[in-house]
Amino acid sequence: MKTWKMILAGTLLSALTAQAAVSNKELKIGISQEFENLNPLIMTMSATSYMYSMVGRTLVTLSPDGKWVPQLAKSIPSLENGQAKLSADKKKIIATWEILENAKWSDGKPVICEDFNFARTVASSPNVSIGEKETYTQVEKIEVDKANPKKCTFTYEKARWDFYQLARFFPLPKHMEEPVFTKYGKAKEGYEKNSSYTKNPTAKGLYNGPYQIAEVKLGSHVTFVPNPEFYGTAPKIQKIIVRLIPNTGTLEANLRTGEIDTIGTLGMAFDQAVAFDKKVKSEKLPFDVQFKPSITYEHIDLNLGNPILKDLKVRKALVHAINRDELVKALFDGRQTAAVHNMAPIDPWFTADPKKITLYPYSRREAGRLLDEAGWKMNAADGFRYKDGKKLSFVFMTTAGNKTRETVQTFLQQQWKDAGVEMIIKNEPAKVYFGETMKKRKFPALAMYAWVSSPESTPRSTLHSASIPSEKNGWSGQNNPGWVNKEVDTAIDALDTEFDAKKRVELAHTIVKAYTDEVPVIPLYYRSDVAVTPKGIQNFRLAGHQFSETNEVENWEIK
Repeated sequence: MKTWKMILAGTLLSALTAQAAVSNKELKIGISQEFENLNPLIMTMSATSYMYSMVGRTLVTLSPDGKWVPQLAKSIPSLENGQAKLSADKKKIIATWEILENAKWSDGKPVICEDFNFARTVASSPNVSIGEKETYTQVEKIEVDKANPKKCTFTYEKARWDFYQLARFFPLPKHMEEPVFTKYGKAKEGYEKNSSYTKNPTAKGLYNGPYQIAEVKLGSHVTFVPNPEFYGTAPKIQKIIVRLIPNTGTLEANLRTGEIDTIGTLGMAFDQAVAFDKKVKSEKLPFDVQFKPSITYEHIDLNLGNPILKDLKVRKALVHAINRDELVKALFDGRQTAAVHNMAPIDPWFTADPKKITLYPYSRREAGRLLDEAGWKMNAADGFRYKDGKKLSFVFMTTAGNKTRETVQTFLQQQWKDAGVEMIIKNEPAKVYFGETMKKRKFPALAMYAWVSSPESTPRSTLHSASIPSEKNGWSGQNNPGWVNKEVDTAIDALDTEFDAKKRVELAHTIVKAYTDEVPVIPLYYRSDVAVTPKGIQNFRLAGHQFSETNEVENWEIK
């Protein structure tokens, strides 16, 4: 006991010493998710987006207050302010954008409209794999003002109500990347493999945000230093190191020993954060644990190409067999909410009205009835169900090393076992899981992960049948279950161009009705953002949506 107390005292002293050392000179952030190269067109992983927000900016963004605000743009065009207008046939929108006078790349070259035009050209190439190609292709053409290279007219292929939400339309520095694209762009994945972001990510000129990259070690860390050419508020913190710690179980230890100073939203598992919050208060540790309900939706994709999962009764039985209310209560202290579909309660389009969607309350009896009807009969000898001599068994995948997901996986595995369904757990490192298995739909049955978006976001990339990744479309799109529903396709297409807010809500409800009726995905829970910060940090705000807190990194200051 005496030894333990000494270790504890030493740990506390280390934590206090580490906190005392935290200053604007250096901040070390711990994340648990792997990252890829920081080419903004190619990146698909959340950790990469988290870091790219420190070095790259685009025309607009969504603030933590939920408001669209300009970033690189002088203002946001709208029909009301006259900077946007409908085409003569009212089928398109034409908007004028103007980039800030002092917006520059990190080599001092100005950010100009041609940088957006070039990004659109690269993204449109069939040889380049883009996670959200539609973000770029929705812009039919960009015409640059001959008298002002920072002023241009965007013609959108459709008259979309949300045309101005171009927060993922990142420019590329044409003066650096065009030679690469010209040389390698005709080969499949040739541009991705030879981009400067891949071969020389610390090169000056690749970034236009408050920081630039000083060092990249894939699988380990990325070091950021202020970009002297940044157009906005000069960063206060002189060096930021984002350190990858894949095992969420060791994040707290790293925090206590000063290996890291803060844990971002992609770090500590939620249940760990709840437990750590209690320790912070009881041990008076020099940290704050911050929580904020978010738009993030944890779920399980069902591969609809799996012969067993093609049966709707089986899919419905899988949902009825799990107790999601008990899951969030047992694992998250009731501080996260059981999900009913893909839209979170903080989204204005959310509904849980049973007249508008199909709900699946926990019922082992109903799950059993559906499976019996589907021909899967219980074998009392081993407690599993069989049909034509074959066991009802699935491979259940998620990211290896994520403690929360692995705990949830075990919880669900037991509940499905109680219903006679076998789940074989097969997890992979995030880089393989997202970069290969999910991207190419190689998961055989069930795959658990999260979606994050912005409120009132059309789910085209995740639910439209044209967004099913395939070799033919260069593995673009994120409809990983492979769901095809013509009514949903039509509603998504209509949603894009509906300027009446009430009608948009009706269309959104049409989508979630079909989503809950046909169960291409099993909803689990809506997550809250959580971060651990050192006491004294100023202007650190959790976002609660797809644009992380690093979108305001230049405002952070430690006092």
